[in-house]
Amino acid sequence: MHTPRILVVDDDPQIQKFLNANLRARGYRTIVAFDGEEALKMMEKELPDLLLLDLMLPRLDGVEVCRRIRKWSQVPIIILSAKDSEKDKVECFNLGADDYITKPFGVEELMARVKTALRHANTSRDTTTRPSVTCGNIEINFAARRVTVDGKEVKLTATEYSLLEELAVNANKVLTHTMLLHRVWGEEYYSEKEYLRVFIGRLRKKLEQDTDNPKYILTDPGIGYHLHNPA
Repeated sequence: MHTPRILVVDDDPQIQKFLNANLRARGYRTIVAFDGEEALKMMEKELPDLLLLDLMLPRLDGVEVCRRIRKWSQVPIIILSAKDSEKDKVECFNLGADDYITKPFGVEELMARVKTALRHANTSRDTTTRPSVTCGNIEINFAARRVTVDGKEVKLTATEYSLLEELAVNANKVLTHTMLLHRVWGEEYYSEKEYLRVFIGRLRKKLEQDTDNPKYILTDPGIGYHLHNPA
C-alpha cells in the first residue's frame, strides 16, 4: 500500500516539529522545506502527494509558490496561515489552493482536512455503471478521471474534479450549498460557502465559453448549483 508523502513548508521550526510529529504518528511520510525556493525544489525532486504550505515564507512567499506549482502540478495544496481575511483566502483559492486553514488550528481539524484532500486525489465514487457523461461539448470520463472540452483535455485539481463529479452524477438536479460542501469537502465545512463560490468560478473558467453567462454550471440563487445537461 502506498504511504502518502506530505511536503510541509513552514519557516517556524516549532510548527515544523509539531506538524511532522502528528503526521508521522498517523502513518504519513513527511518531507520538509523552510522557504519557498526550497519548497519548489523539493516538489520537483520528491513529487509529494500533498503540500502543506505556509504563506509567510522567506525567499519566496507561499502565494508565489502556489502559483508556480499550479503551472505544472495538480497536487493538493492546503494553505496554513495566520491571515484570516476572506480576501487572502479567495486569492489563494483563485491561484489553485484546495483548502485554507487559519493558524492556530487544532490537530484533529488539520488531519481531517489532510484526509479529505488525499481522498480527492486518490479515489472517486463508484461510477462503473456509468463510465462517462457528455454534457454539450464537455465530456467527463469517470473511469479515467479525465475531462475534455471540444476533445481537448482540461486539467483540474483534485478538488475541482470532485466537485464537478458530484454535479455530473446528479446532472439536472439542484444540489444545495450544504449538500455540496458535505459531499465534496466534509461535514465540518458546512458553513464555508466561499469555498463553493470560488471553486464553481474556477470550474467555469476552465469549462465554459462565457463565464458571465454559463451554459452548464448554473447557479440556483439562495439554494445551490446544478449541472445543466441538455442531452
